[in-house]
Amino acid sequence: MTGFVALVVLFGLALVAFLVMLFVIRNLLYVCQPNEVLVFSGTTRQSSVGIVGYRIIKGGRAIRKPIIEAVDRIDLTNMIIEVSVTNAYSKGGIPLTVNGVANIKIPGELPLLHNALERFLGRSRQEIMQIARETLEGNLRGVLATLTPEQVNQDKEAFAGKLTEEAEHDLNRIGLVLDTLKIQNVSDDVGYLNAIGRMRSAHIRRDAAIAEAAAQAQASEVKWTSQMRGEVSKIETAIEIARKENERRIADARTRRQAVIAEQLAAVQADVAQAQAEVQMQEARIAQVQLRLQGDIIQPATAACADAIAQAKAAAVTTI
Repeated sequence: MTGFVALVVLFGLALVAFLVMLFVIRNLLYVCQPNEVLVFSGTTRQSSVGIVGYRIIKGGRAIRKPIIEAVDRIDLTNMIIEVSVTNAYSKGGIPLTVNGVANIKIPGELPLLHNALERFLGRSRQEIMQIARETLEGNLRGVLATLTPEQVNQDKEAFAGKLTEEAEHDLNRIGLVLDTLKIQNVSDDVGYLNAIGRMRSAHIRRDAAIAEAAAQAQASEVKWTSQMRGEVSKIETAIEIARKENERRIADARTRRQAVIAEQLAAVQADVAQAQAEVQMQEARIAQVQLRLQGDIIQPATAACADAIAQAKAAAVTTI
C-alpha cells in the first residue's frame, strides 16, 4: 500500500513537472514568421554595427532567456501611405497640390534594421506610417521647389523618380525602405496647369490639323500621280502597239516587194529562156538550110565546075 502511494505521488510530481515545462516552453519559445523579425532585448552582443543590446531572429525559432530578455515583434509587411501636399510652391512660384501613394516597409537586414529598432521599437504601425508620411511630404515639397509646373505635370515618372531619390536617403536614416512611389494627381488652384493643358490641346489640335492636311495633300498627290502613271502607261502602250503595227506593215511590204521581185525575175528568166530556145531553134534552121544549100546547090555547082574544067582541059589538050 505504501509503495502504491509513493508511485502515485511520483507520477503526480512527474506530471506537474511536465506541465510546468510545457508552460515554460510555450512562454519562452518564439516562432518567427516569414514577414516579421523577432527582437530579443536584454543581452549585449557584437554585430556589424558594433555592440548592441539585442539579438535578431529572422525566420525560424528561438528561446527567450527568462527574466533577462524581452521579445518584440517587428512587422516587415508593406505600409501603404497616401502622400498629399497642398499649396506647395514649385519653381516659378506656382502653388501646386500633389497626391501620391507610397509603399514603405521596415528592412529585415542590418544596418537599416538597426536604425529602425532605435527609432520605432515599441511604436505602433500607425505612428511609423505617420512619421514616414511626414518625411515624404517634406521631401515632396523640397523636390517641387526645384521643378516647374510643366516638368511636374508632363513627366510624372521622372518626378516620382527624383522624389524617390531624395526621400530614400532620409528614410534609410530612420530605418525605412521606400519600395514604390507613384504620383497620382497634380493640380493647382490658380488654373495654371489648366491653361497649360488648353495650350497643349490647342497645339495638339493644330498639329493634328496640319498632319491631316498634309496627309490629304499626300493622298491627293499619290492619287494624281497614280492616275498620271496610268495615263502615261496607256499612251506608252498605244505607242508600242503603233510601233509594232508599223514594223509589221514594213515587214509585209518588204515581203510583198521580194515576192514581186521574184515574180518579175521569174518572168524575165522565162522570157530569156524562151528567147534562147528560139535562138537555138533558128540556129538549127540555119544549119539545116546550109546543109540543104550545100547539098542542093553548092555541091552540084562545084561538080559541074570541076566537070567543065576537066572538059576544058581536055579540049585544050586536044587543041594543043
